Amino acid sequence: MTTYDFIVVGGGTAGCVVAARLTEDPAVNVLLLEAGGTDRRADVEAPGAWPSLAGSDADWGYATVTQEALGRTVPATRGRVLGGSGSINVMAHLRGHKLDYDGWAAAGWDFDAVLPYFTRSEDVPHGDPQFRGRGGPLAPRPIESPHPLSLAHVEAARAVGHVVAQDLNGPELLGAGCHDLLINDGRRQSTATAYLRPALDRPNLTVRTGALVSRLVLAGDRCSGVQYEWDGRSITDSVASEVVLCAGAVDTPRLLMLAGIGPAGELAALGIAPVIDSVEVGRNLQDHILLAGIRMRAERPLPPPSGNYAESTLFMKTAAAQTRPELQIVQIQVDYHLPWQEPVPNGFTFGIGHMRPRSRGTIRLASADPTVPPLIDPRYLTDDYDMDQLILGIEAVDVLAKSGAFDEWGGVCETTDLLQLDRPQLEQTVRDAVSSFFHLSGTCRMGADAAAVVDPQLRVNGVDGLRVADASVMPSIVSANTNAATVMIGEKAADLLRGMN
Repeated sequence: MTTYDFIVVGGGTAGCVVAARLTEDPAVNVLLLEAGGTDRRADVEAPGAWPSLAGSDADWGYATVTQEALGRTVPATRGRVLGGSGSINVMAHLRGHKLDYDGWAAAGWDFDAVLPYFTRSEDVPHGDPQFRGRGGPLAPRPIESPHPLSLAHVEAARAVGHVVAQDLNGPELLGAGCHDLLINDGRRQSTATAYLRPALDRPNLTVRTGALVSRLVLAGDRCSGVQYEWDGRSITDSVASEVVLCAGAVDTPRLLMLAGIGPAGELAALGIAPVIDSVEVGRNLQDHILLAGIRMRAERPLPPPSGNYAESTLFMKTAAAQTRPELQIVQIQVDYHLPWQEPVPNGFTFGIGHMRPRSRGTIRLASADPTVPPLIDPRYLTDDYDMDQLILGIEAVDVLAKSGAFDEWGGVCETTDLLQLDRPQLEQTVRDAVSSFFHLSGTCRMGADAAAVVDPQLRVNGVDGLRVADASVMPSIVSANTNAATVMIGEKAADLLRGMN
């Protein structure tokens, strides 16, 4: 047994930030445990290879339970590699809307409080210094030479009345633009490349890949260490200060429940002795719903795809009374269809993302055996509002496709046929095409109330020496891709752990 000052469980987006920041102090020893392998591999580093990573050995290979409203399961892709889901995602760097964080104000995480952590994480020398950072590890940028389809997407939005945003990470998340991407010198940038790699030579940082944590070690009401499998051995290491769970919205609540921290009745039914009856562990699961496979077939050859194949986006409201975007419509330069759909030759895709879903789900244990995957149930489309918003998204894509901006490519968008269906047929088509943005969050809700899983300092309620720092702490999902917000959580968590906040 070795004792470390901090043990970070999960070398994903937030975990790499936390480990790198903590070890800036040479007197602090940190152990970082990652179940996956290295991110130094061609398919992770190549921006255009991201579609191949889902289902690969860089993915946990999780799937939801059969969804009540869909009648089928949905992949729940999660990164199992250094950098976590930030090493297999589409590389979009979008913070969300100011009001997203003002909604976290009860936990002390309003926008003004978290903005310094966003700016600290990045280097954007030409951005508005009120909102953008200088000298940070990440270098998010829009694509330098946008694909013609990306430019057409932005022009279509402008032509039908949407604003064209100069910076979607500026004062307002609304309108169309070529958004920031984490692509640097033609390669994917993640917190593994930007934060962890420069820290790897520090003698006070130990990184173990292929290390699967099986148990949190509790001594009374204190977390005293972790047990994990590594290099064919079962190892238990202890912690002098704190264990930090950065295993994500699926595996962080799973590890808490395996340790007896969760809904007592459910745990006891699986033979797990309850330690803390924390009923919200694994509850409040949220995800951005993606309506995939809305395609347009061009009548002449398309230029080869560039960047990450998805360089432009449109954030839009669907009603005047809405305070922030409800939908994100991305344009993908290839035929991005679901497995049961027929491919479209010479096609490109509109992806409709519902950014403020009302459906809520759960993460539950299937077994007390730590090797058994958990039960993931986002309960997609169980709130009728979400269906309504996706149908409004189809109508919005139809308007974009008919704006004239895509006329040089010819062809007809699939929305023309979809919108001729009656409502029951259209709803069934939506259910058939629903997938995930893979932005699972919220399962260890942060708050100042007694029912919250973690307090505003990210400490697990009822247990000393244990914090959570990942997307699971989000009280409500942000209105954009969740990676940038998770980086921010890692940055703030590091300050909390160092007593600097």
